Amino acid sequence: MTESSAPIAPMRWRWIAAFWLAAAAFEASQSVFKLPYEGKQGGEVRLFITQFMTWLPWALATPLVIGLARRCPVIPKPTVRGLFVHLAALVAITAIAEAWSAGIGVIFNPWSNDPPPMFWSTWRVTVVFQALNCLAAYALIVTITYLLDSRGRVAHQITEAARLNAELSKAQLAALRRQLEPHFMFNTLNSIAGLVRDQRSGEAVNMIVGLSEFLRRASEDSHRPQVTLAEEVEYLQRYVNIQKVRFGDRLRINMEFAADLMDAQVPSLVLQPLVENAIKHGVAKKVAGGIVRVWASRRDGGLCLGVYNDGADLPEDEESKGAGVGLANLRTRLGILHGDEADLRMNRIGDDGIEVVVTLPLRVT
Repeated sequence: MTESSAPIAPMRWRWIAAFWLAAAAFEASQSVFKLPYEGKQGGEVRLFITQFMTWLPWALATPLVIGLARRCPVIPKPTVRGLFVHLAALVAITAIAEAWSAGIGVIFNPWSNDPPPMFWSTWRVTVVFQALNCLAAYALIVTITYLLDSRGRVAHQITEAARLNAELSKAQLAALRRQLEPHFMFNTLNSIAGLVRDQRSGEAVNMIVGLSEFLRRASEDSHRPQVTLAEEVEYLQRYVNIQKVRFGDRLRINMEFAADLMDAQVPSLVLQPLVENAIKHGVAKKVAGGIVRVWASRRDGGLCLGVYNDGADLPEDEESKGAGVGLANLRTRLGILHGDEADLRMNRIGDDGIEVVVTLPLRVT
């Protein structure tokens, strides 16, 4: 949607009425206050009412001026036709408004003139002396219209930009999630193929069933960029069950999650790539297997998720790149969801231990 076609909230009648009521009250009060200085006494109420009523044509003409200001803009690129339309409208409104003012003056004679004023002579005088005020009133209406419309366009653009950014972030997260699933399936299918080659058919079947359950549950929540920690732990347990079929007793998993954190919001599939990385670079490289510890805790008002493994250390280049697709994907998702509030760090623990810690803002459902 272009700026020129952005919807602009209409100026409501109550705001127009409030503006002209205030202007009319001020003008009428000024006329009443001048009476003593002109040597006149009495008739203050009549003068106030008649002077107050002289602004009625401008109040009624305001919606017309607003419409002309939008259809024939004076800025930034005025046209000859547009300027002529505004000039004609100004002349017509001035003539009508001053005719109304002259008529009221003739009927009520608020200044107590003797003899009473005549319509045509009064109208000619008011047109001449009020022309500048009428021009100022017309210009004020046009200026306020442009200011409010500009404000409305800016607000609309901000809202539209926020909506587009949200849609873009949602699309990016969906794309990243779709990237994870074939990556995960590729590794798992390789494991199944290995079991088949080793003639471990029963274990291969169990892994296929586990893979099916994992993907079914993940697809059910594919539209949700964040889930509760309890749901994430359930995803992780399904993944661990698949890997246990492959590694058996070589894989030892220790999970430590505080009960009061289970309702915390975390990115969907945040733990699985961390544990997958720990198994790949730890357990899989050791004949005797290894330990993977997964934990969650509060820290400095935020939520920390950690995965530790006691396997071989990571090569420097692999650590600097985030240890493959899983962690690179996770870093990108964290940036989209939480910006600078989220962090992912890899730390060496001892001689051959590695711990990956994800820091998130703590938000509980």
